[in-house]
Amino acid sequence: MSSLNRAVFLDRDGVICYDVHYMSSPAQFMLMPGVGEGIKKLNEVGFLIIVVTNQSGLKRGLITEENLNKIHERMVKELSAYGAKIDDIYVCPCLPEEDCECRKPRPGMLLEAAKKHGIDLKSSFMIGDKQIDAEAGKAAGCTTILITDDPEAKADYKVKSFKEAVEIIMSETKG
Repeated sequence: MSSLNRAVFLDRDGVICYDVHYMSSPAQFMLMPGVGEGIKKLNEVGFLIIVVTNQSGLKRGLITEENLNKIHERMVKELSAYGAKIDDIYVCPCLPEEDCECRKPRPGMLLEAAKKHGIDLKSSFMIGDKQIDAEAGKAAGCTTILITDDPEAKADYKVKSFKEAVEIIMSETKG
């Protein structure tokens, strides 16, 4: 068991960067406060950082794959300025009405990453800002953290900021 990796799965919009409805240009990407420092801390204690993001704008024709890649290049570059590293990025381009396994709330992207990177899902975390993120994390067997002020949201933890989410992970994994 100890040879398996631990990961923190991150939703992109509303967690890493501000949620711009159907972000289509790297110029719209704005890192949220505390994310660079938080990811760096998680990197330092050995967590893989895996981004899992629904991007139906691709199939809707609202963003090109080229621009999506440029947005992700900007994200990686901005995070690297903090010494923070993303290990992999998974994107589901499917529409909500399509019956695919990868679109959150289904756990397909997390399961695929676990297989590729040898991740122990039980000792991993999913940080999101919407209920579908928590549902995907739970379905994959991860501890779930939602950055939300929605009293109806259901997750293992509900926090107000990325910094708080990282503090929970650090306290949960001591020892």
